[in-house]
Amino acid sequence: MGRELQVRSSAAPEAVNEVESFVNAKLAEVSAAVPGGDTQVMAILALMNIAEAYLAAMRERDSLTSQGEATVRRLLGRIEQDLS
Repeated sequence: MGRELQVRSSAAPEAVNEVESFVNAKLAEVSAAVPGGDTQVMAILALMNIAEAYLAAMRERDSLTSQGEATVRRLLGRIEQDLS
C-alpha cells in the first residue's frame, strides 16, 4: 500500500519474504476490489480475508486429523481381531 516497513523476525529471510508476499497479495486483492478506498478499511478487509483463510485451514486440519485418528483406530481394531 505504498509503505515500507522494517521487520525484525527470528524466522528465516525466506519465510519473512513469503509472509510479505502473501500479505501484499491480499492487500492488492482488496485494493482492486475497493479502488480509492480508505487504507485502514482496506487493511481491515485484508486482515479479515486472511483470518477467514486461516480459520478454514484450521477446520480442514482438524477434520483431516479426526479422519486420520479414526483410520488408525479402525486399523488397530483389525490388528487386534487378527491377533485374537
